[in-house]
Amino acid sequence: MKKDFSRREFLQRSAGATGAYVAARTMILDPEKIPLPSSAVPPSDRVRFGIIGVGMQGSGLLSNAIQLPGVECVAAADLYDGRHTLAKEIAGAKIATTRRYQELLDNKEIDCIVAAVPDHWHKKVVVDAVSAGKDIYCEKPMSHSAADGVAMVAAAQKTGRIVQIGSQRVSSVICTKAKELLASGIIGTLTLVEGSLGRNDPTGAWEYPPPPDASPATIDWDAWQGDVPKREFDAKIFARWRCWKEYGTGVAGDLLVHLVSGMNYMLGWNEAPKRAMALGGILRFPDGRNMPDVQATLFDYGRAPVYLRLNLGCETPEIYRFQGSKGILEVTETTISYFPQSGEDESPSYYTVSYPRAMREAYLKQWHAEHDPKPGKEPVAEGFTYRGVSWDEEKPHLWKFFQGVKNRQLVTEDAVFGHNAALACHMANESYFRRAAVTWDAASGQIKS
Repeated sequence: MKKDFSRREFLQRSAGATGAYVAARTMILDPEKIPLPSSAVPPSDRVRFGIIGVGMQGSGLLSNAIQLPGVECVAAADLYDGRHTLAKEIAGAKIATTRRYQELLDNKEIDCIVAAVPDHWHKKVVVDAVSAGKDIYCEKPMSHSAADGVAMVAAAQKTGRIVQIGSQRVSSVICTKAKELLASGIIGTLTLVEGSLGRNDPTGAWEYPPPPDASPATIDWDAWQGDVPKREFDAKIFARWRCWKEYGTGVAGDLLVHLVSGMNYMLGWNEAPKRAMALGGILRFPDGRNMPDVQATLFDYGRAPVYLRLNLGCETPEIYRFQGSKGILEVTETTISYFPQSGEDESPSYYTVSYPRAMREAYLKQWHAEHDPKPGKEPVAEGFTYRGVSWDEEKPHLWKFFQGVKNRQLVTEDAVFGHNAALACHMANESYFRRAAVTWDAASGQIKS
């Protein structure tokens, strides 16, 4: 006869669980209410913008922005001539195009700027824009380095211009509802935050096909490089700049920043991590890049541990799991699911298998007398699921920016919020390259080992 048994077997034999779990309810979240594009807006109330960078991301921003009521594009700037053609195809032949973005800043007809340029250009474009009196929507990550971010925040605060960073999930109904649920204490004491995202294809790892006509004749290569040490024209670098730290910020700046921005928004945090420790490597795409294609980072915010992982070598869902003493809130691109837990002993302690029989039987009798509910009075732990439109919808985020420009109202993802999210990414990269944990020293504005 078997004399010992597992914890699971003990719980099954002991019975007496105090609750039951029922199927989750599903509720639908209404999308952000934005007036229809056909809504008549008098010319005096329209917001006129110029766009800097009409590449993969910029073309999408342009397409979405011009569909918003009362918003129109006046001009587009890009260092690749093919994108002048693309901009006119999207916004109409009437818009002006140029290689020099400064022309947009000098244009009095332009109220604000939308910028989607390589990371190493973010600081200059943002500082130039606000200094010229233009509000600006700048793609994520806000900065290419911690020092750049400090300078950008200072410029925004000095000029008083509106700066919104483009991590659009902070304007999504999914993250707004999750924020409400977390603030209500639904998961009890927060004990751990997990987030992950995985891709498994060359395009997802930025191995984009360069434009067939890319050349020094069609691209102002010298200007595109900016202050980075000059090198011979390379169409692959032009198209795949995220792969190199000289121009981009790797998976941290492209993907981790979304996870961090969404997490900070949902938890109501707006600060840099106190400490970060990252591991990773170039494991799937050894194509000459110098940024990792796999990166996992632990963050210390002085609260619950945060573990965020990115993998360009294996596809996995993009997901958050906020874990606490009362259960788990799981958030994905289109869903929020709550899995409740009581946090209490729901069966007798399996430690009592170490008691002599008489002592154990006395314990079990007393436990059941104190904990077993009366028939028909068993508590029910009820989970639920919300469903809504994708947290990657750009229109709500752009709409909030243009409304801010028009009405001078605050935006959610301002320069300070964007800077703090970007700092987490810079700390992850610095930890990876230094092979050591790093901290953020706000007094000196530096990341230190």
